[in-house]
Amino acid sequence: MATQKDPTAIVIGQQRALAERWPFDDTQDFADAERGFIAKLEPGVVRADDGRVVWDNDSYAFISGEAPGSVNPSLWRQSSLVTKQGLFEVTEGIYQVRGLDLSNITFVEGDSGVVVIDPLISTECAAAALALYREHRGDRPVTGVIYTHSHADHFGGVKGVTTQADVDAGRVAVLAPEGFVHHAIAENVYAGTAMSRRAGYMYGAALDRGPRGAVGAGLGQTTSTGTITLIVPTVDITSTGQVEVVDGLEIEFQMAPGTEAPAEMHFYFPRYRALCMAENATHNLHNLLTLRGALVRDPNVWSKYLTEAIDLFSARSDVAFASHHWPTWGGDRILTFLETQRDLYAYLHDQTLRMLNQGLTGPEIAEAMTLPPALEKAWSTHGYYGSVSHNVKAIYQRYLGWFDGNPAHLWQHPPVEQAIRYVEFMGGADAVVAKARGSFDAGDYRWVAEVLGHVVFAEPGHAAARELLADTYEQLGYGSENGTWRNFYLSGATELREGSFGTPIATSAADMIAQLTPEMLFDALAIQVDGPRAWDDHLTIDVAFTDDGARYRVTLANGVLTHRRVAESEGADATLTLPHHAQLAALAGGGLSPEAMAQAGIELAGDASALGRLMAVLDPGDPDFAIVTPEKE
Repeated sequence: MATQKDPTAIVIGQQRALAERWPFDDTQDFADAERGFIAKLEPGVVRADDGRVVWDNDSYAFISGEAPGSVNPSLWRQSSLVTKQGLFEVTEGIYQVRGLDLSNITFVEGDSGVVVIDPLISTECAAAALALYREHRGDRPVTGVIYTHSHADHFGGVKGVTTQADVDAGRVAVLAPEGFVHHAIAENVYAGTAMSRRAGYMYGAALDRGPRGAVGAGLGQTTSTGTITLIVPTVDITSTGQVEVVDGLEIEFQMAPGTEAPAEMHFYFPRYRALCMAENATHNLHNLLTLRGALVRDPNVWSKYLTEAIDLFSARSDVAFASHHWPTWGGDRILTFLETQRDLYAYLHDQTLRMLNQGLTGPEIAEAMTLPPALEKAWSTHGYYGSVSHNVKAIYQRYLGWFDGNPAHLWQHPPVEQAIRYVEFMGGADAVVAKARGSFDAGDYRWVAEVLGHVVFAEPGHAAARELLADTYEQLGYGSENGTWRNFYLSGATELREGSFGTPIATSAADMIAQLTPEMLFDALAIQVDGPRAWDDHLTIDVAFTDDGARYRVTLANGVLTHRRVAESEGADATLTLPHHAQLAALAGGGLSPEAMAQAGIELAGDASALGRLMAVLDPGDPDFAIVTPEKE
């Protein structure tokens, strides 16, 4: 690991100013985060069966006391809260394990067992959390699982708390919002390679943990790296007001699609007067567009569902808890917390629309946006995970797209060509670096990043430019209140100094691949077709599934792979017959060799070369693509 630099006097001064500006004497969050503590996992490390560490909360033990100059004091405060690990009582009958993954796992006691809410990312972490719960609450069987929404940190560890056999036998119900499976799979398949690469930056996966490295991501510390699994829900929640009974527990549901996830829901336990807000009301400003990449979320809808939750549940609730962070107790405090969260998303939405209708662009609105004092002083509105800056730009993007209306931006050169021209206009790489050193010394790090980014893209091997740009990213990271911004900046510095660290985190897993529908699988293959290489090829392959009798015709023409349902397999170049679409999905990523097909029970009739020609034009993507340089090194 390259030597990490000291924070500059300018950054240290910024940190001190923030420490004086914010109400650090407000310790209510610390009281709430520690309330109900029962026991820790000792040591706070989770390993896979082969001994590999998949989670190490103890590696954040350095986060205590006063913030160092290399960490924004507000982010340091948040990380101090989020690193608290162990089993906590939310209320009598409801328990959470926090600090064993990015997300929380919650255990709700029923008549004969326990219902698990959001079983983390990895089976290893979920199993460790369940064992900790049972150690202190008894060996209660798991009788139900609830997925609050369709992100992997809320379902991936499910086979650490139950089995497919128990679900199939009806011993365990699995509940999720309508559309859960489709969205859980689609988000991780269609753009999964790019999202996973960028997630490595977002969560600081390759960074050393320490005051000059990873200190957390605001929403949680980071993501675990164990085994991701999926069990398909047995009960779909389709409407607000729907009531289900699991293990004697009555649960009232509220749909909240299109908020933090495309498929998401809130729910209420009358027995315990407890409200679960999923990931729509946490102790920070959330993402409207996550930096790893996703569809832009709708803050207008988000705020309206929070209003509905207030109307439906707040007057009946003694505690509100969520899939991240710590609970809120007391009717008045719950109401204030939910209203503050609601007003936060509504304000960003409405003010962004007001200013874009005045002609301001996304970056201009982001610089002009100021939260009202009542929102700004609330710790739960701070941009530890989302930020006002990138959320405002996301709202602009949602309504108006990438183009800001200025014709100069309609047909710009791509980054490398821009960089070459900028550097030439500015007098050459050496001259730009020399001028940038002055800007660095003056603390104008944003400008240094802008101009040196051009130098590195124009001349990737320019050592002085790379070194100063890495130093600049480091200082920007040190000053960031947002955990994911800090991770992005420090990850960029790492790759400039040491080269690419690739994709440390990947969400693809056998259980998820197995849930691809045939249509989703064919779409995923179509995305991989290298169009120019396939322009002159034309082929048809029929795919027949013996388990349900479905038949599809896949056609490659004009560099496009299309599919449709067909009644009979006639006139195709080749026909694949197989027992289940999961076999085809599992094999497609590694190539359909004759041996692999025979082992999977796949039969091929007709022109065998047609399948080979199709596989030859597939380009599965590059999990190691360049980010801070124009090309891989």
